[in-house]
Amino acid sequence: MAHFQIQERFIWGAVLCCCFVLCLFSARTEAQIGVATPRIVPKLNTLFYSHSCPGLQQVVTSTMARNLQQDISSGAPLLRMFFHDCAVNGCDGSVLIASTPNNTAERDAVPNLTVRGYDIVDDIKSQVEAMCPGIVSCADIIALASRDAVVQAGGPTWSVELGRRDGRVSRADQAGSMLPSSQSTAESLIVQFAAMGLTPRDMATLSGAHTFGRVHCAQVARRFFGFNSTTGYDPLLSETYAIKLRSMCPQPVDNTARIPTEPITPDQFDENYYTSVLESRGILTSDSSLLINVKTGRYVTEYANNRSVFFERFTAAMLKMGRVGVKLGSEGEIRRVCSVVN
Repeated sequence: MAHFQIQERFIWGAVLCCCFVLCLFSARTEAQIGVATPRIVPKLNTLFYSHSCPGLQQVVTSTMARNLQQDISSGAPLLRMFFHDCAVNGCDGSVLIASTPNNTAERDAVPNLTVRGYDIVDDIKSQVEAMCPGIVSCADIIALASRDAVVQAGGPTWSVELGRRDGRVSRADQAGSMLPSSQSTAESLIVQFAAMGLTPRDMATLSGAHTFGRVHCAQVARRFFGFNSTTGYDPLLSETYAIKLRSMCPQPVDNTARIPTEPITPDQFDENYYTSVLESRGILTSDSSLLINVKTGRYVTEYANNRSVFFERFTAAMLKMGRVGVKLGSEGEIRRVCSVVN
């Protein structure tokens, strides 16, 4: 009997030993082929700088507040800058890079010639560098500043996802082909937004950014002066609004003159952009065509009648856009000066 017990123990011991060897071999083999040890993929998160630069958001908020007190129209351009940055090779701060003798950068592409707010970003960056040198990307500063521009104009707030790294490439030709123009229609914008993984609803929602800010007369004058119609103005505009626009942008058109993108509450972030579009007072071609496009028209009516739904979807769409083409981990760099690659 004792003989059988010894033999049984020997057999079980051999089995366990074999299992241990097989498991060890399997783990080693899987590790060699990249299965056993999953790679930790970096991603954006709202607490990215909570330890490395805890005062970041306060600096952004106070700087934005100071600039808006001096010029109430300075907030909307930061939101536009965020869109224009993300639309060209992702949200990587490349729109901030200045041109050099060997390269014409994004900021000098035709669609970006009317972008403002570079000085505000530079102001924030210099303060942040003094506090947390080499930590915070310019791309993340744009994202935070655009959020605060919305909030301080009476719009919704949201927790900005952070952790983007700055890109090293900025080319005007890419911006020229990827960014919308003042003549873009809702349909063409749907196609451009789809290339970024955004839906027609996202496009209609983000168009609500036109609820505050200004546009240059030279960009829109063709809609109410000499338009190819019997009236001389775009039939998508109401007659009374077209006449008003002619008085606001008299000929010859002043290339520096700017008018509100939304005539009801031009310095407030609210649903009145959609109210204006319903009343045929959309200043841009894409605004007017938003209503008649079968993929977006219903959102105009929905948002005009429900601010809370617009606000909720706008914050979701901003977060979604903020993830487009981001550089993470060891990609890109943290620029010391936003206008110059390290």
